[in-house]
Amino acid sequence: MDGDLTDGGGMAGTDAPVGARGAVLGVTPPARERVLAARADEADPERLALFLEVSGTAGGAYTYDMWFESAVDAGPSDAVERVGDLVVVVPAASVDKVRGATLDVGDDGGLVIVNPNSPPAERLVAAPPVADLSSPLAQRVVAVLDDIVNPQIAQHGGYAELVAVEAGTAYLRMGGGCQGCGLAQVTLSQGITVAIKDAVPEILEVVDVTAHADGTNPYYEAAKK
Repeated sequence: MDGDLTDGGGMAGTDAPVGARGAVLGVTPPARERVLAARADEADPERLALFLEVSGTAGGAYTYDMWFESAVDAGPSDAVERVGDLVVVVPAASVDKVRGATLDVGDDGGLVIVNPNSPPAERLVAAPPVADLSSPLAQRVVAVLDDIVNPQIAQHGGYAELVAVEAGTAYLRMGGGCQGCGLAQVTLSQGITVAIKDAVPEILEVVDVTAHADGTNPYYEAAKK
């Protein structure tokens, strides 16, 4: 799933959201089926919940991270809701920002988040540092991508490349089938990040700087008004 997912604004879906009455996040039946189909590809899918949190802002709207994680990992203050066969978790810090929103499927088949809430001000996100991949540390990260990560995600037509390394953070850009893929964030958090941190312990954080909305088949995009 995407590192940054854009807001669907005020567009309403054609299917009534499940769990919308009194719920933090409503999920329409088509969106639920789309998510369950993606979850089915994960190991031990029945124990996994859909986690959705606000990750920042872009263009005057919230952006989101969405991933699969064990439902038992939800915090005591997180909003935990069951939507049919799907458990949805909204971390506590995002509850008020997401309250009343709906996860839906847009006219083009991609998932959208229709959120009546707007951020108070646009948060400026600093651009990643200028790439310098000549250091031994950067080359070790490149080796992990070339030898471990890319052979795996190439099966789905994707690839990941190192943009820069600075202060213990590796900045990656995903392309091909991974750009705009709804499971890009899952791939990043459960696959790429783990592989890099295991092989290069000096890396403390992995940041996705991909413009996922520019992908040929973005999983999440702003809804058309």
